[in-house]
Amino acid sequence: MFLLGCTNFKPTLHCLQVAETPLRNLRQFTKSPTKPSIMAVKGGAHQDYNHLDELKKFDDSKMGVKGLVDSGLTSIPRMFVHPTETLSDLKSVARSASQVIPIIDLSGVDSDMRPAIVEQVSHACRKLGFFQIVNHGLPLEVLNRTIAAVKAFHELPTEVKNQWYRRETSTGVAFFSNVDMYKAKAASWRDTLQVRLGPVPSVVDDIPEICRNEILEWSRQASQLAEILMELLCEGLGLNAGKLKEMTFLESKGLVGHYYPHCPQPDLTFGITSHTDPGILTLLLQDQIGGLQVKHGEEWVEVKPIPGALVINIGDILQILSNDEYKSVDHRVLANPSPDPRVSIAIFFTAGKRDGLYGPFPELVSPEKPALYRQFVLNDYITRFFTKDLADKTLTNYYRI
Repeated sequence: MFLLGCTNFKPTLHCLQVAETPLRNLRQFTKSPTKPSIMAVKGGAHQDYNHLDELKKFDDSKMGVKGLVDSGLTSIPRMFVHPTETLSDLKSVARSASQVIPIIDLSGVDSDMRPAIVEQVSHACRKLGFFQIVNHGLPLEVLNRTIAAVKAFHELPTEVKNQWYRRETSTGVAFFSNVDMYKAKAASWRDTLQVRLGPVPSVVDDIPEICRNEILEWSRQASQLAEILMELLCEGLGLNAGKLKEMTFLESKGLVGHYYPHCPQPDLTFGITSHTDPGILTLLLQDQIGGLQVKHGEEWVEVKPIPGALVINIGDILQILSNDEYKSVDHRVLANPSPDPRVSIAIFFTAGKRDGLYGPFPELVSPEKPALYRQFVLNDYITRFFTKDLADKTLTNYYRI
């Protein structure tokens, strides 16, 4: 899931004035039938259930989904139950990831093997929009320390962790559950730590100490790798290798550390609903629990974790810039049935010039293939992103000619 919080935009994610009183009755809040009625599953409301009221109670508690799990609940609150039409394809999984999601070895990127690697990356971006990379140069111990540190933050006591709980993301560092909670049809089973990395980075001391050094080191190393990836992406389009960097897409970036605790009813909700990332490029580090799926045709493909590998995917803005040569595709995360939590850390690279005009690269437009998108100002793009449910149609559809 991508957040455009790495800019100085100040969206009102809360959308409502929420009382500051703490959650007083957890048992009442978590009361939910083991098997919700059809009305509940379809998003209807019984007389004793008020969806907005439950969202506000949960938000005010600042406990996050982890806090619900720690309370010992055995069924999920109704606010997390998704409509039947959304849940209908939960088990629609295609061939194994090894047959669909490319795994690209970057060890020869600075050798005469580079053209072959460019071809592999280009093919993956044109056909699927997702691929995994190995031998990328980032030490395994750095990956493991980053996952452990983000996990440690999410497992802090609620009374310690809630000092970062907020829906106003312009501060640079925020802990919350479900960025689109007040717009989505149902909430999803995850918590998130978000850190703005650029162009104006968060104040270092505002980053939780328990994961501060690891996040900063991960940002530094991931950004170096992203520069290599952007060069490969440009070369795959026949462009100057430094074009994306020249457009400052390496500078505007944000990190999210997602935590997916055990879900007692994973067949009724999601970790993250189906969506596309609206930026340029996403670099994802995930642990070995699994749950990420990518839409491939009419089926969902599991992106199985590979020790030491990183998951790369194309965002909506790059699909637009490439004039549909590269694809930004739907992906989702299933609710976690494992007793162990799932942790993933993503860095999102995006456009940063708020008044900048974006559209298909002129080099990729011709009489044979005219521009497929109209130009847009980034401010308009960001505003539209923050006023929609993550599961709504992608922004590429809005700007398509």
